[in-house]
Amino acid sequence: MDAPVKLMPQRDPFRILVTAVLSTRTQDPVTAAAAARLLRRTPDARALARLSPARIQQLIYPVGFYRTKANLLPELARMLVERRDDGVPRTMAELLELPGVGRKVANIVLSQGFGLPAIAVDTHVQRISNRLDLVRTSRPIDTERALMEMLPRRRWNDWNRLLVALGQTICRPLRPLCPVCPVSRLCPKRGIRPKENSE
Repeated sequence: MDAPVKLMPQRDPFRILVTAVLSTRTQDPVTAAAAARLLRRTPDARALARLSPARIQQLIYPVGFYRTKANLLPELARMLVERRDDGVPRTMAELLELPGVGRKVANIVLSQGFGLPAIAVDTHVQRISNRLDLVRTSRPIDTERALMEMLPRRRWNDWNRLLVALGQTICRPLRPLCPVCPVSRLCPKRGIRPKENSE
């Protein structure tokens, strides 16, 4: 099975930033389609800054909170143009100053856009890290810290990409495909069907 994560732009910090902002509270295939539409129309921060929120809404619908994201994306783009001359920041602190950017989005940009060591904790990383009993956490920040202590630094960037692909195709929130899972022998929860409201 192909995972939608393969559609994430590679090594283009601006495209990765926009896609990651769109991805919050949105299913992966919806994010990929919306990001493709928006980025075809706005290939850089200057183009995005010029686009109206109403037009952005049309391009990104039906991502989660599309109205809010349509309002914040031009502001984010203007900040990139004004502060960075169209460039995306390379530090966590600077990224967190941008509207719509939290730790998950910042870590995705750092790891996928710049190749810097970072662990982005999204719903897949949170779920699978707990299922594997690598962590016992409910908050992404706690999961991020625990994984940073546990995983070798050289593997941080791979963790999100690998677990997102696994979570999109096999280790799904409900009805995981344990018989075909490549790590099922390591999983203490293999074959246990998750409760409908537990994840």
